[in-house]
Amino acid sequence: MTDRRPGDLDGDRELVAALRRGDEAAFMKLVDEYGPALLRVARMYVPSAAVAEEVVQETWIAVLNGIDRFEGRSSLKTWIFRILANIAKTRGQRERRSVPFSSAARAAGSEPSVDPDRFLGAGDERARAWALGPVPWPGPEESLLSGETRDVILAAIEKLPPAQREVITLRDVDGWSSEEVRNALDLSETNQRVLLHRARSKVRRAIEEHLDPTESKR
Repeated sequence: MTDRRPGDLDGDRELVAALRRGDEAAFMKLVDEYGPALLRVARMYVPSAAVAEEVVQETWIAVLNGIDRFEGRSSLKTWIFRILANIAKTRGQRERRSVPFSSAARAAGSEPSVDPDRFLGAGDERARAWALGPVPWPGPEESLLSGETRDVILAAIEKLPPAQREVITLRDVDGWSSEEVRNALDLSETNQRVLLHRARSKVRRAIEEHLDPTESKR
């Protein structure tokens, strides 16, 4: 199968054609590419990793059964993740132990976008400015990939509320675009942006405290 970039429409067409021919190598490459992210998204809706794995398996079966009906109105990636989300929601409701992602996203609306402690007091002439400027957000080629800072980032992400954790993982760890995340998780542009901002703010705070332990006392 020809190498392709995620969301590459020409690559999608070649891959869809290969899947329709029953090309097992093409299917396995797709599983390798999207499997981990599918499992993470499924875990948002269901109560256990075992159930999430079952949801992912059901998704792949649905993909193979439905590939002849794929019309290309969205990317193949978005189509697959929407299938997964629908299956996971149904399974989660059946288990009666999960919180729908959209509900978690709405619940985040009551939380401040940025920790109030990050701002100067009202009596300060620079009130409303950042008390401590944010450190540069690490790109995928920088400390996100290796070293102690990477561990700090991943640990901070794990502590985030579910909706924030999923959005920042897909955007900043897996490298998804805003549109891909919105389509896969059925989020509005505003919700996706707010969740990502809040998640990044908390992770950035963890990085700052790691680089300067005195920050934890502020």
